[in-house]
Amino acid sequence: MADNHAHLEWPAGDEPKTVAERLADAAAVGVDRVVQIGCEVASARWTALAVVQYPRLVGGVAIHPNEAPLHEAGTHESGLGYDEAFAIIAELARGPRMRVIGETGLDFYRTGPDGRDAQVSAFRDHIALAKELGLVLQIHDRDAHAEVVEVLDRDGAPERTVMHCFSGDAGLAKLCVERGWYLSFAGTLTFKNSHELRGALAVTPLSHVLVETDAPFLAPHPHRGAPNAPYLVPWTMREIASVHGVALEDACAVVSATSDALYAPW
Repeated sequence: MADNHAHLEWPAGDEPKTVAERLADAAAVGVDRVVQIGCEVASARWTALAVVQYPRLVGGVAIHPNEAPLHEAGTHESGLGYDEAFAIIAELARGPRMRVIGETGLDFYRTGPDGRDAQVSAFRDHIALAKELGLVLQIHDRDAHAEVVEVLDRDGAPERTVMHCFSGDAGLAKLCVERGWYLSFAGTLTFKNSHELRGALAVTPLSHVLVETDAPFLAPHPHRGAPNAPYLVPWTMREIASVHGVALEDACAVVSATSDALYAPW
């Protein structure tokens, strides 16, 4: 299996393990490759170095939707304006073993109305960059389902578009699948109250399903609340197999092949 979205630059827990240790833990349970995402300039630079150092990683870089308004306003802690920050991301995206532009998109939960225009503008820049470079686009969508779809429809989504940490209902899932987009499910799928999310998975063909951790966030049940890591992917994969009513091995084979088709070669 591949973990389709993780942030391994984030230390997690009271005694955080090294990247090498976390990758070894994951490989021991069959999660032998990871898409490492750096979604602000410092973590993007870290990602560019890590994917060269660790053969199990490929990378993605972007300015996170919540960071874009800060850059635009000149209040980001890095001191970088938006144009300068995006130029750095665009340069890093051209580096070796980069496969993704993301995570990018819209987040109306953490950013208020004053920052929405900056988010939309940054989102459009990332869509254009993904198409220019022929890379996968990974979407961050929080409380902005209709607006995310509107921007993608207006600008034209890249051929390979992934809804990272999918959080919509069955209606949104059908809409995404109709457009050929992929839905990546995280540990939230395993939570007892995630009935709507499991309903979305049920109407999504297994061929359009991906699995991720979003580590160190969103650890699956029964590890909810603990630091997440790629070795916990199997818990979410078991839920995916269960919802689709297929053997775990068969579900893994399909999802793994889709990951390879999107991001390969590792």
